[in-house]
This record gives sequence, C-alpha cells and structure tokens, in this order.
Amino acid sequence: MSDRAEEDTVAVEVKDRIAWVRFNRPEKRNCMSPGLNRQMLRVIESLEFREDVGVLVLAGEGEAWSAGMDLREYFRATEEEGLHAVRKAQREAYSWWERLRWYEKPTIAMVHGWCFGGGYGPLFACDIAIAAEDAQFGLSEINWGILPGGGASKVVADLMPLRKAVYHAMMGENLSGKQAEAQGLVTEAVPAGQLEARVGEIAAALLKKDPNTLRATKWAVRRMTEMTYANAEDYLIRAQEALHSFGGVAARKEATRQFLDEKSFKPGLGAFDTSKIER
Repeated sequence: MSDRAEEDTVAVEVKDRIAWVRFNRPEKRNCMSPGLNRQMLRVIESLEFREDVGVLVLAGEGEAWSAGMDLREYFRATEEEGLHAVRKAQREAYSWWERLRWYEKPTIAMVHGWCFGGGYGPLFACDIAIAAEDAQFGLSEINWGILPGGGASKVVADLMPLRKAVYHAMMGENLSGKQAEAQGLVTEAVPAGQLEARVGEIAAALLKKDPNTLRATKWAVRRMTEMTYANAEDYLIRAQEALHSFGGVAARKEATRQFLDEKSFKPGLGAFDTSKIER
C-alpha cells in the first residue's frame, strides 16, 4: 500500500485565477487509489465556488498524467475485502468524475506521459483536453482479462468514430497524443515543451468570458449528446431563460452595447469586456 498520506495524493496551486490541480502519486505514475479519489473530490469541491478561481486545470506530477486505476489498492485490496469494498471504491472514483463533468467552472485536462484505462474517466469529464504530442493513451484492459469499465468504453464510443473506438478497445494498442487528437479523444496535441503554455493560453481566454454563460454553454453541449434535435431545441430555449436569472440579461445588454454603440469588440474575434457588466 502507498506510504503517501491521503491528503498528499493531490497537489493544488492557485495562480492568476487558475487552479492547477495535479495527481500527486508520481512514484505510481499517478494511478488512482481509493485515497486519491476521496481527496480529489474534496479538492475540486473546495475550489468550485472560490472567488479567486475561474478555471480548473487537471494535470499530473512526474512523468505521467495518470496510469489509470491502482491495480493493487483499487482492485486487489478491495476485492479481498468483499463486494461492499468494491462498490465503495467505485463510487469514490465515479463521484468526483461526475462532479467534474458538471463543474461550475471551465475545466482543462493537461495530459502528458501516460493516460490509461481509468484515466479516461476524468479525461472525458474535463471540458477541454490538451495533450503532449508524445503522450500515450491506452485501454490495456483487454490485455489482462477485463473490459474497459469505469465508463472508459462509453468515453471512446462518445468521442471516437465507432470503428476507431472498437479497434482501440479490442486491440489494446496505444495512441500517441497526435493520434488521439486525430481520432477525437483529445481537443488538441502540441509539442511537450509547449503544453503548459498552451493550456495557460486557453485558460486565460476562458477567464475573459462571462462565467455564467460559460457554465450554461458547457452544460448545454453535454446535454445535447443525449437528446433528439427537437428536445435539444426546447432545452436550449429553457436554458437561455434560466441563464437570464444568473445575469444573462445584463451580460447580453452590455455585450450588445459594446458591439453596436462603442464598436469596441467583434463577437467573431473575441469576448466583450465583462468587467463592465452591471451586476
């Protein structure tokens, strides 16, 4: 079992309104133990409504993003305790992945090194995923006798073309960051030396946008994947109405004023100045 204290399994730094949250088990290639999963939920919940946090970046210490679930602590140890321990460990993992999927603020996965198996859960949960070109993505479950669970099969089915998803899951072959980008698993792949700078650039751009609109937009796009076209149209009408209750009217009026009256911004070229919204 790991000698690292549970509270030390996740590292956090908040700088310039960006929360850099890192898996912190580099000696285990940041594989996820029950302790890390419990700590991650505590951390992301503590950051979600902080005024000094506008964007959350999920990264990894050392040479990997996450090698997936800890085979010794997450699988063997819990199975030895019985079904109740297995179910508990599953819920501890799935709960923070779900919280991240519906997070109040934009989230970015910054992936380097290994991203395997269970790592696909939080990868999918983040809104944007930027990878190093030489990162390695893999579903190795087929090679040791289980199927890609923990939502991993759902992740590849949702993000990748069907033929690519089936091949990836059945063959157990790794994808590089560049291949993962080409097949839709990540948003973008960049040279490793540019990874943190690119993530910082995206985070800075997100910080300039209206936070209430960002939240409504990310939730809407995720919901669309589960809906018919007609249901989606209706949902978006109601979502816009709900946004009005969270400052949407004031934001839209100010943006319109800056575009029509001041001519100080163009929607197709960047965000309006949100600091001028009268809240």
